[in-house]
Amino acid sequence: MSEENLLSSRKSEHIRVCLEEDVASGLSSGLEQYRFIHNALPEVDLDQVDTGCAIFGKKLAAPLLISSMTGGAADASAINRNLAAAAQAHGIAMGVGSQRAALEHPKTAATFKIRQVAPDILLLANLGAVQFNYGYTVDHCQRAVDMIEADALILHLNPLQEAVQPEGDTRFSGLLNQIETVCRHLPVPVVVKEVGWGISGEAARRLASAGVAAIDVAGAGGTSWSQVELHRIRDPHMAAVASSFRAWGIPTAESILQVRAAAPKMTIFASGGLKNGIDLAKCLALGADLGGLAGALLRAASQSAEAAAQAVHNIRRELQICLFCTGAASLADLRHNKLARIS
Repeated sequence: MSEENLLSSRKSEHIRVCLEEDVASGLSSGLEQYRFIHNALPEVDLDQVDTGCAIFGKKLAAPLLISSMTGGAADASAINRNLAAAAQAHGIAMGVGSQRAALEHPKTAATFKIRQVAPDILLLANLGAVQFNYGYTVDHCQRAVDMIEADALILHLNPLQEAVQPEGDTRFSGLLNQIETVCRHLPVPVVVKEVGWGISGEAARRLASAGVAAIDVAGAGGTSWSQVELHRIRDPHMAAVASSFRAWGIPTAESILQVRAAAPKMTIFASGGLKNGIDLAKCLALGADLGGLAGALLRAASQSAEAAAQAVHNIRRELQICLFCTGAASLADLRHNKLARIS
């Protein structure tokens, strides 16, 4: 099988495994440990509650990101277009999956190109940071941004996934300096994210010093990519190794708190195990600026654009009702609400 077909096959396998197998982290997101104090006298009308915000100078109707999921395979094209249509309809942000496949095999680039479907959204390109140790440069980053007319670039960090993936790239030394170079020379904001095991305060301090515009904590509590890879591994011994890491990582709630404390001025995206608009609201109250969902939206987008749009609608409505029932007329008001921690 050609390298192009191998990459495409891997992307298709990832979609199938995420939709059909149990790939949940053995840890919870930690968001269930918090609850809002209900306000029976909110002194605000529901239709007055404003969930709007601005990220990187672009207005969003809600602080919601369709997190990076897929691309590079035939079945990914329809999913990305369905997700993009939902993002456009509801005025939210979207990230695409890793564009490495499209840079190395341009025939697959069409699976990522969604600007025609979503001309107005905040759109984020995506590459694996580890690829800088395999020949990638700022030019590759610019090409990824140009390919989809993106507003920003995500560089994802996934050392555990690469360590257990049969085809994994594991040369992670020296990446911080290369991330700093990209931040200095790329004309769009750079977001650094994990893929489901969280970012610590110490890592956040180093990333802030490198000049990243935002950090997506992508904490533990949602999809575990070691478990995704487990379902692809043919070697039973390596499968056993991958299975040992099911409960690895920093839960999302804890990661938000660590990053906010370590980098007070950093723009924080929160993803990893968010299930609905209430979880999104909790992340915002903990200190995030934007929340990302993937798994639930992947399932909807694999059905239709309408299903994806309805799922996004529900999340937005849940967020608005959450603000309403805590007496918050805006996201700024929500951040002044105290979350109660359940003992």
